[in-house]
Amino acid sequence: MSPGRHWRLRTKLMSLERPLVMGVVNVTPDSFSDGGMFTTSHEAVVYGRRLIEEGADLLDLGGESTRPGAEPVTAATEVGRVIPVLEGLVESGVPLSVDTSKPEVARLALASGAEIINDITAGSDPTIFELVAGARAGLILMHMQGNPMTMQNDPRYEDVVGDIKSFLADRSLAAQHAGVLPDRIAIDPGIGFGKTLEHNVELIREIGSLRSLGFPVLIGASRKKFLRTITGVENPASRDLASAVVAALAVERGADILRVHNVSACREAVAVALAIVRGSGG
Repeated sequence: MSPGRHWRLRTKLMSLERPLVMGVVNVTPDSFSDGGMFTTSHEAVVYGRRLIEEGADLLDLGGESTRPGAEPVTAATEVGRVIPVLEGLVESGVPLSVDTSKPEVARLALASGAEIINDITAGSDPTIFELVAGARAGLILMHMQGNPMTMQNDPRYEDVVGDIKSFLADRSLAAQHAGVLPDRIAIDPGIGFGKTLEHNVELIREIGSLRSLGFPVLIGASRKKFLRTITGVENPASRDLASAVVAALAVERGADILRVHNVSACREAVAVALAIVRGSGG
């Protein structure tokens, strides 16, 4: 969290002097935490506006569940879920991210005003890089071992931090070779995406190592299953206290962006963490 650091998006320059809080809007029937929450695009737009009122710096819109065991959906389905919500929020005043690995969805999202493409496959289809470069948009590259259908079967690493750091370095270089400027890239170690409890904990503990790559680090631990393993809390929506604790610890270790479901709780946790880390009111 060095003063003066920024993340450059399509039309906005986001200061990283304090961590950014990214609110999650899942427009899916089967996401692990809030699937089926919205029956209409209007409801999702209203919810997104509520997250902004609670203090979200950005919103991440998703139209395909990526929970463990989730089956893929078609690009047409994803477009039908996400684009109307994006169009309803594009004048909201905060940058909008679209969580997709499909070029067809990314193309329409960027044409509809998305500032960021959040690709959980880190450009498995390199067309994503070309689209982001052409739009001069922001890009989030995430690590995932396997795919949502297989990722939690038996995740293994030689060195979880070293392996993921090497992967993200490689993918960020590929994105830059395709024309994405380095100041538009953020990286995400993919908490819960092909990781055991021990892997997740070590990655959060070693955020500083990931930041040495020179890109903003996003941590998306909100409500995830590893928190159930630690706390015994079954209902994902009841894991907000644990999620806020992780957010505070991630800030202490240098996280730049926090992808969360409960924005107000995360903002409070970040404020307290910054006051302690910086020795002031944040």
